[in-house]
Amino acid sequence: MTEKRPVLVATEADDVTADMVITELNRRDVPVVRFNPADIGEGLTVSARFGTCPAPVAGQVRTPSRTVDLNDVRAVYWRRPIWPDYSHLGGDDARFAAAQTRYGLGGTLYALDGPLWVNHPLHNAAADYKPAQLALAQRLGLSVPPTLVTNDPGEARDFVSAHDQVIYKTLRWTSYEREGVPVTGWADPVTADEIDDSVCVTPHLFQARVDKVADVRVLVVGSRMFSIRIDSGLLDWRKDYSALSYTVVDLPDHLEKALLAYLARCRLVSGSFDLAIDRTGHYWWLELNPNGQWGWLEEQTGLEMSAAFADLLTRGDTP
Repeated sequence: MTEKRPVLVATEADDVTADMVITELNRRDVPVVRFNPADIGEGLTVSARFGTCPAPVAGQVRTPSRTVDLNDVRAVYWRRPIWPDYSHLGGDDARFAAAQTRYGLGGTLYALDGPLWVNHPLHNAAADYKPAQLALAQRLGLSVPPTLVTNDPGEARDFVSAHDQVIYKTLRWTSYEREGVPVTGWADPVTADEIDDSVCVTPHLFQARVDKVADVRVLVVGSRMFSIRIDSGLLDWRKDYSALSYTVVDLPDHLEKALLAYLARCRLVSGSFDLAIDRTGHYWWLELNPNGQWGWLEEQTGLEMSAAFADLLTRGDTP
């Protein structure tokens, strides 16, 4: 029976946001098989067969408490899975084992074209490149702040000098420490005299600062849109969650349509958009996080975000 087909949830062990969605699925009596790729071995087994049965792929994913037939999967919620690094093996052995798991377990799951993916990890990865995001946003009529991606120190200094205020952003968040102290890639102001020849080592993203009065986080789940204005007075509101206040807002119709079109172009069914509102009320594109956090926003606003995810996953591949 369709209603008994399970939802696969791939995520790390401690994921409160996934817990919220799983609770909603349980309320709907939808079976859930939760796993984390890092548990491969005694905690996770995958077996898949190709070319020996009518289905293109057949097999099972097994955890200590659940077994699911790959062709019975209704939907896959790809949340925050952790891949094993096999650091205990060391050197080439670790690299080899990690690659076999990514391309064996990952490849088997990616071979499933029946279930609904929220979101397919390959589509998530393709949508996560900020330069491509900026170009697509402009193609869809969204307002993009002047931005430069370069490893040329001279071009960087010229760009910064040509604009009133400029910020630096990382092109990709990466776990990073200096002398044992975690360094997080916030958006930070930058001046021309701070730019030196070390810029040439890797591309950097410089962006004209929007004279904003507030930020807006927009979560899209299927055809549903949740838009929250975030007031903080901070350049990067992620620096201090205690300073934030939240207001549920409605976006202009043309902006909603553009964001839905954006996800469709990226073959995503969900995503978290960051926008800025300037002093004239104009909306500016900042970025998309294809798999952004939203659990705290449900707690702060009461919006039924987890229920929207559960609804989408429950429908699964049903037209």
